[in-house]
Amino acid sequence: MKQLSLGVIIGNRNFFPDSLVELARVEIIEVLTKMNIKPILLDSNDTKLGGVETFGDAQKCATLFRQHADEIVGVLVVLPNFGDEKGVADTLKMANLNVPVLIQGYPDDLNKLDVARRRDSWCGKISVCNNLYQYGIKFSLTSQHVVRPSDASFQQELKDFMAVCRVVKGLKNVRIGAIGARPTAFNTVRYSEKILQRNGISVVTCDLSEILGKANKLTKDDSVVKERLEKITNYAKTGKTPSEALIQIAKLDVVLNDFMAENVLDATAIQCWTSLQQNYGCNVCTSMSMMSENMLPSACEVDVTGTLSMYAMQLASGSPSALVDWNNNYADDENKCVLFHCGNWAKSFLPDIEISNAPILGTTVGVENTYGALDGRTPAMPLTYGRLSTDDSKGIIKAYIGEGDLTDDALNTFGNRAVAKIPDLQKLMQYVCRNGFEHHVVMNASKTAGILKEAFENYMGWEVYQH
Repeated sequence: MKQLSLGVIIGNRNFFPDSLVELARVEIIEVLTKMNIKPILLDSNDTKLGGVETFGDAQKCATLFRQHADEIVGVLVVLPNFGDEKGVADTLKMANLNVPVLIQGYPDDLNKLDVARRRDSWCGKISVCNNLYQYGIKFSLTSQHVVRPSDASFQQELKDFMAVCRVVKGLKNVRIGAIGARPTAFNTVRYSEKILQRNGISVVTCDLSEILGKANKLTKDDSVVKERLEKITNYAKTGKTPSEALIQIAKLDVVLNDFMAENVLDATAIQCWTSLQQNYGCNVCTSMSMMSENMLPSACEVDVTGTLSMYAMQLASGSPSALVDWNNNYADDENKCVLFHCGNWAKSFLPDIEISNAPILGTTVGVENTYGALDGRTPAMPLTYGRLSTDDSKGIIKAYIGEGDLTDDALNTFGNRAVAKIPDLQKLMQYVCRNGFEHHVVMNASKTAGILKEAFENYMGWEVYQH
């Protein structure tokens, strides 16, 4: 995973032992380096021991942070002793990075509570947080009030915090392509561009006819089409898919990739049902799967907030996401259900992936016009699920998230399919229905609900229900 940069503030208060600050600086640099995190912090010659105590120290640290503003994704506050709460708060205020902040405090040793060796970080952390609250600066906390950076528990929490930073940074600048019109029957995927834009999320629209028009101008002899065809056949088994359908898929894939590159897009939501089949003669699922596998998530039925959810989960976990339907009960098990879609899930979910057709859609548009849908069963793996949605009547972005497991339970059907086991699933379905969420949900093979809640609720200011 790409190395990220973290601003580091080492709090200090001059009547505590200098050696504590010196040791903390060495330790935190070692920990961050081991975790492939680049620390941005004052040199030990810039201020006393490289710590932040006075207003002058805060000015120097804030200046350093501003110089690296483009690369700093979050700030870690380290308190080897009580620290100076105003120095920490002033640094963050003047730097004005508007990134997540994690507060860490060192524990005292029970046999070192004399004047020469005591830390008082337990108390100092409360004071720092109090000042940040007064300044209106949002921050995150470790589960243990005080913890050593060398502890495995802290390093896991720091790893999770970096994931929070990735989510927040990504969501504040994301660009989503909305290709085509929402299918008339799918009122469920309606959303507010204005609410998204106010939260830093840009939507670039394109009429489907523009995409199909460019695709129809390409031929099987064009080098770009041959290149895409090779990538497609290397990506998945083609099964019984005719060569003519594969060429149609490849031509469409060329134009979609060009559109993404031209508009610098991070994700797409594409009209499928049923214009593509009727006017072009294939499904776009294979292209969507390939994009999602390559960390450029793509959702069908122009589900813009669905693909936004895919992108957020991808940022949290570092792995692809998939858009699915809450589709069926699983026999009489109240905590299991079937997740399904025609066939656009990333390859990571489908070890037996094969290019096929869409039988349900084919009943109305002809099965021969639905090649490009994928067939495959998702095996047992961890599950984080949920989605973001704009609630226009409230003028907000809201979300629900949770964790469960995908299982190997028997499932005799077609398309992209999985069985999910979710504790208290019936209560979750009550919440989804009563709060007007869509029938689409997003799944990710991770356990990252806590990361997403912290990013969405604490830093983005969105309404979150964690099941």
